[in-house]
Amino acid sequence: MDEYNRFVDWDKMDVTVQSQDTKELTCTEFQELKQLARQGYWAKNHSLRAKVYHKLISDIPCRTVTPDANVYRDIVVKIVGKRNSSSLPLPEFVDDSLVPTYCLNAEGVGAVRKIILCVANQFPDISFCPALPSVVALLLHYSKDEAECFEQVCRILACNDPAKRLIDQTFLAFESSCMTFGDLVNKYCQAAHKLMVAVSEDVLEVYSDWQRWLFGELPMVYVARVFDVFLVEGYKVLYRVALALLKFFHKVRAGQPMESDSVQQDIRAFVRDIAKSVTPERLLEKAFAIRLFSRKEIQLLQMANEKALQQKGITVKQKRQNVHLAVHAENFKSEIVSVKEMRDIWSWIPERFALCQPLLLFTTLEHGCSLSRFYSHSEGHEPTLLLIKTTAKEVCGAYLSTDWSERRRGGSKLSFFGTGECFVFRLQPEVERYEWVIIKHPELATTGSEPDNHAPPASSTLSSSSVPSGPSDRLSPFLSARHFNLPSKTASMFMAGSSECIIIGGGDGQALYLDADLDHGRTSHCNTFNNQPLCSESFQISVLEVWGFRD
Repeated sequence: MDEYNRFVDWDKMDVTVQSQDTKELTCTEFQELKQLARQGYWAKNHSLRAKVYHKLISDIPCRTVTPDANVYRDIVVKIVGKRNSSSLPLPEFVDDSLVPTYCLNAEGVGAVRKIILCVANQFPDISFCPALPSVVALLLHYSKDEAECFEQVCRILACNDPAKRLIDQTFLAFESSCMTFGDLVNKYCQAAHKLMVAVSEDVLEVYSDWQRWLFGELPMVYVARVFDVFLVEGYKVLYRVALALLKFFHKVRAGQPMESDSVQQDIRAFVRDIAKSVTPERLLEKAFAIRLFSRKEIQLLQMANEKALQQKGITVKQKRQNVHLAVHAENFKSEIVSVKEMRDIWSWIPERFALCQPLLLFTTLEHGCSLSRFYSHSEGHEPTLLLIKTTAKEVCGAYLSTDWSERRRGGSKLSFFGTGECFVFRLQPEVERYEWVIIKHPELATTGSEPDNHAPPASSTLSSSSVPSGPSDRLSPFLSARHFNLPSKTASMFMAGSSECIIIGGGDGQALYLDADLDHGRTSHCNTFNNQPLCSESFQISVLEVWGFRD
């Protein structure tokens, strides 16, 4: 342990978790490395972890010219000079981030700032990297000297493998990762998301803290375990652990009053004190129990969010528009939902569209009860939001990811299209969002096929089990083929339309059917999880509205 103890304050470290057993790592196969990292094979041996980190980081594919230890030795005196290292100013790109000490001694605390300044000198293209102080502080634990730590950090930053994303280095990449995390929370942590919407004025601002939870608030022993797996598996691990943290926060704090006026501060405090409620092993166990999208799918979602930000001109740090500005009380008027209800709906939609403002496209009060006029006003807009108020005062609706013009692929026949971002919801008498699944309707499974009549039989239900099997690299139907220029085979069946009716697949066994006159509808549900139905099985429509998304 002597070789790697220069910067460590062992009086602050929990030495009881450190094993003195001499271990060696001989495996090189990815799957075996992944299992060992998740199991914490090198977590209790300081020296072994240092050697493993050095090996894993040395194997990262980098730019041809990547600064190494010799570069650090050449530039550090010129950059730092005679200034006190503990008070060195940090570059702007770390964005006033926390500089965690992670049980470093005084020399180590000063070394973090020196290394960051030298990194800034060698990487002028970095414009936003709030995770850097944490990464430097952690790697100092497992470095023989400052120069070795500098070289390891540089290799992580200089990674040029397009399939291996490591640390965000621009505001665009960081902000799109926050939006992607919000999308993942919306899908995988719906109970926690519901709490965030209830207690926070700007839920997007809460989710923009997700990297700070990991690289700032999380205690040393936890962040080291996360980093073990991160170096093997990559960026997706960070999303997993952040989702697990939010799940545990909701589980521990649900039903309790907030400890401060800000849920953002409460989550930070929870993560700082996570040892009171969750062990590192339990945190990782929870993280890997989440059946997350594939790495490729997350990358595509991130690219879509980046594109949305670029189209908005948001590429450098600025105040994020929150949902209260997107759905502004003075500019919004609906005969079906209030401003607050529309803001709740806005918190459910994909983050890249939450940047937009609602635009009324069609209402039966003005355009009449005609399916053809519904289509003519809705076509050309993607996505759209459907709102329905029944004569019984029930309010329900659907988020529809795909342009209704796609229905024409089947000619006059009922054709299926849409993506897994579609969902249905209910606002009255109670708020409920139903997670997506695919319409299960065997006789309509092939686009362009036509049943004896367009009304589904009573036995039709929705089921996630109807997802077609295919190659292991096939994308899930959650993602939109249109947005990512993917082949049409990746699209699935979530919406259906013809001249006689429309069908919208929801989730948890919920489906919505509307006839051509737009005055009558019905629902199909199988109460999979004892959910209440979307609305009455058969209902009369009082008002129907279609909303688009305006930049």
